[in-house]
Amino acid sequence: MEAPSSILLLGLCLLFASSAMSTLAEPKAHHHEFVIQATPAKRLCKTHNSITVNGQFPGPTLEVNNGDTLVVKVTNKARYNVTIHWHGIRQMRTGWADGPEFVTQCPIRPGGSYTYRFTVQGQEGTLWWHAHSSWLRATVYGALIIHPKQGDSYPFPKPNRQETLLLGEWWDANPIDVVRQATRTGAAPNISDAYTINGQPGDLYNCSKKGTVVVPIDSGETNLLRVVNAALNQPLFFSVANHKLTVVGADASYTKPFTTKVLMLGPGQTTDVLISGDQQPSLYYMATHAYFSAQNAPFDNTTTTAILEYKSVRCNNTTSCKKSKPIMPQLPAFNDTNTADVFTRSFRSPRKVEVPTEIDENLFFTIGLGLNKCPKHFRSRRCQGPNGTRFSASMNNVSFVLPNNMSILQAYQQNIPGVYTSDFPANPPKKFDYTGNVSRSLWQPSFGTKGYKLRYGSKVQVVLQDTSIVTPENHPVHLHGYDFYILAQGFGNFNAKTDTKKFNLVDPPLRNTVSVPANGWAVIRFVADNPGAWLMHCHLDVHINWGLGMVFLVDNGVGQLQTIEPPPADLPRC
Repeated sequence: MEAPSSILLLGLCLLFASSAMSTLAEPKAHHHEFVIQATPAKRLCKTHNSITVNGQFPGPTLEVNNGDTLVVKVTNKARYNVTIHWHGIRQMRTGWADGPEFVTQCPIRPGGSYTYRFTVQGQEGTLWWHAHSSWLRATVYGALIIHPKQGDSYPFPKPNRQETLLLGEWWDANPIDVVRQATRTGAAPNISDAYTINGQPGDLYNCSKKGTVVVPIDSGETNLLRVVNAALNQPLFFSVANHKLTVVGADASYTKPFTTKVLMLGPGQTTDVLISGDQQPSLYYMATHAYFSAQNAPFDNTTTTAILEYKSVRCNNTTSCKKSKPIMPQLPAFNDTNTADVFTRSFRSPRKVEVPTEIDENLFFTIGLGLNKCPKHFRSRRCQGPNGTRFSASMNNVSFVLPNNMSILQAYQQNIPGVYTSDFPANPPKKFDYTGNVSRSLWQPSFGTKGYKLRYGSKVQVVLQDTSIVTPENHPVHLHGYDFYILAQGFGNFNAKTDTKKFNLVDPPLRNTVSVPANGWAVIRFVADNPGAWLMHCHLDVHINWGLGMVFLVDNGVGQLQTIEPPPADLPRC
């Protein structure tokens, strides 16, 4: 009789264990509350009433597992309109939660609230969230960490510890006043006064030593650094003195590991790297400064730092420790396009992927700046761009204008006329030597709220071509609602006959933001499998303000699973 009892007991144990494992692996719903409010923040010796989330700068880090659902109620207690964008989240059928102002929703007015609900599907790694109204994202941003599903593991050895580094920009002024002044004058906005790491400028700036971020490491450890470029207008180089970095992920997709001494991230991009405690125990600077590719334009040439501190040399503010100075890495020159290009070209998917091959939509978008002639009714103080003009930017010579009385998604879903048109050009209206000496007759774009319609399931290729109008520049182009494969990039004008041979159709990287080289091009592909209105724009906020953007209008497919969900009851009204 003992044997059957033992078997019965063992069976019950296995049943309970299986049930427990099943419960463990079930996706969870994470509920958060964001309160947008003004909070005193002292940086560079001055205190400003900065707009924050829950009084924190940067804002709260959200951590979920692949498959989980996020429910975030945002209450606006600030004096500005606000929306929140969940940068890089696919938002499958939940476009109402994507966040760009007047594209997928009307803004949350002061005193109002809106609850964002969405599920993370098939993404793992580092993303982030940020305001998508005016220049509020200068201080309204935070990390969004997606861990593997319960029971799954990383495709690399489990790190001893993880640290998130949010690279930002700081103005010794109200950023909203900065962009409003630029809008009034037509000139370029004032440059930032500092860069930051996790909201702190670091000890190379005045009044900033005390707040310098310290990142611990121990000899023999291998740690994971999640690096996010949350800067408003600046691609950035990042390096750690005497340490190599092994890249293992970007934009919440794993990559084939490669080793580098320096990272280059465009605004919006994330990079996950492993760092080993294999150097002499000491203090080492983690440093960031600008990668600046535009010509004859001012930029913030300062350097922000954090400190990598080996635990065995932890200071505890002793006199001897105060005298020791961290070792500084050698960052690339500000205009080192070769280093930026080598780094960007190094990304690969971990294995062979299914790249769309039979293309339904073959699109060619020029991207770049422009100059508008001063309107006759404007006084000269409204036209302080070069030679009495006003700065602008465009895709395919169309400068994107946001609506102000209804979101594009709402108009698209409800067939409401007069909000947008669906005639965004598939190709430039006029072919020209894009990276050469461009005729001044092509410097002034037209204006419009134009979208491009895509049939559900269509396979899309987009050539993104920088132009030399005003100045060539590296443009970080972000597509909402999608990841895409980057097949190739290069310099000069894209040549379909010769450059197509350079396409990586085996293991191209999967990203949500592509750094289009200055005076160059990049080619991306994706399948239009997510219905909605999806903004594609340059993630230099000064450029989207000037009009460097457009919207893809993706039709519903067949059945519920290929159809966007109905709008939430609390969707803000205009």
